[in-house]
Order: sequence, then C-alpha cells, then structure tokens
Amino acid sequence: MQFWEGDTKLIARGLTLVRLGGHFEGGTVLHWADWSEGRGVLLSGDILQVVPSGHVSFMWSYPNLIPLSAVKVQRMAEILEPFAFDAVYGAFSGRGQIDANCKQVVAASIARYIVRISETSEVSVERSAKPHRAAV
Repeated sequence: MQFWEGDTKLIARGLTLVRLGGHFEGGTVLHWADWSEGRGVLLSGDILQVVPSGHVSFMWSYPNLIPLSAVKVQRMAEILEPFAFDAVYGAFSGRGQIDANCKQVVAASIARYIVRISETSEVSVERSAKPHRAAV
C-alpha cells in the first residue's frame, strides 16, 4: 500500500490515478492515456456513474439516493479537464460504459447535473377540494 497526496499520481507511463472525490474524499478513477490507440479511457468505478441514458451522474450516497453537491461535481470537472478520454468504463456490467465521445458526454452530464441540483425555486403543490382519480 502506498499513500499519496494531491489530485493525481502517475503510476506508470500513460496510467494516472485521478482523485476526484465524490461520495468519499478519496474517490479515485484511473486514466489510461494510451488505451485504444491513444483514444484514452477513464476506469471510473462508481465515482462517475454511467446511467442508462448514456450520461454519467453523481451520488453522495447510493444506498440512500442522496445526490452529490454542485460544488463537488464542479471540482471534479476542473480536475478532469486536462485529461483526454474517449470512453469511460464504470463499475457495473451491462450498463457501465460509454464507448465514444466520452469527454463531451461527461462535460454535458456535469453541466446538466449542476443546473438541476442548483435549482432554488420550490415547486408549490396546491391541494384540491376534489379527490383525484388515477388510472390503473
């Protein structure tokens, strides 16, 4: 075991550990620069969670479905900026990968996430005197 500090640690030529944080402070992904003839890939575990829509998302607590803050996700974006990658492979088989244009997909996912999580207006729910019926 080797402890390290900072946001990145080169472990071999073309292999860099990238500490992004996320649902725990030490959350780390592996950037493999030379993957697939230099296209680059992130091996992300569940730090960048690949979701069925083909985006990535972020959680502070997966079991309790508590989202990660916009500030932390923005910091992740800043740390990832210098890295080139065209794919991401996540933690879960069958839905855990994006095979092309991943740098753009991650950037769009981050922007979308920050907009949604940063909304401050509350939705008001009016109660009606009439009962509501639902179709079954």
